[in-house]
Amino acid sequence: MMSSELIKVTVKNDQQLVSARDLYKGLGIKRRFSAWWEQNSDGFEENSDFTSVLISTEVQNNGGVQVRELQDYALTIDMAKQLCLLSRTKRGKEYREYLIEIEKKWNDPQNVIQRAMDILHSENLQLKLENKSLSRQLEESNKKASYLDVILGTTDAMLTTQIAMDYGYSAREFNKLLHRMKIQHKVNGQWILYKAYMGKKYTTTKMYSYTDKHGKDHAKPLTAWTQRGRRLIYDVLKVNDVLPLIEREDIA
Repeated sequence: MMSSELIKVTVKNDQQLVSARDLYKGLGIKRRFSAWWEQNSDGFEENSDFTSVLISTEVQNNGGVQVRELQDYALTIDMAKQLCLLSRTKRGKEYREYLIEIEKKWNDPQNVIQRAMDILHSENLQLKLENKSLSRQLEESNKKASYLDVILGTTDAMLTTQIAMDYGYSAREFNKLLHRMKIQHKVNGQWILYKAYMGKKYTTTKMYSYTDKHGKDHAKPLTAWTQRGRRLIYDVLKVNDVLPLIEREDIA
């Protein structure tokens, strides 16, 4: 049966570790820590038996408190036991026996199995999170592809009103948006592409026939967007963080 905790034991990468400074204090060493460490660490291998770490401590300074960093080392249980032997003191024997009990408990088959199950659970949880993230990315990718499929699968020219609905805008708002994006401007009541986009088969003209209140027939030209033009709108708006409804995360 183990006594109360003599020294704090931490676990990293499924390995038990203790602080060299904690062990130094527990053994009641009178020499400076650096001198004790230099003499007793000889023969041990860094990154195998111990690793170098820095710890923070508070010290009084002119009536105030100052934080200082101290050199410390994370020791394996095996190295800590050997340092206890090297001390050749009653405290050294007591600490070594304590560490042996800690090690026995750690290596108990039931505890080994439990740790393995915990690691497996953690790995499965991480895998689920990664899969969830991949699924979300795939879903988003499919959404984007589906909208482009709609564009590429429709060969008929479409009026701005129809495209605006894909983005959740009215035709008036959407025309103004395309104007702000320097895609089109209004000439004689009709939206016309800016010069940079003209002659590239982005648009065509459809005639809209209507009868006024006096019974007189009229024909009005309207700009319609080709398949290529709809792709232009999609690319320009996407760069400016304006997405169609089916690509927005907040749309179910």
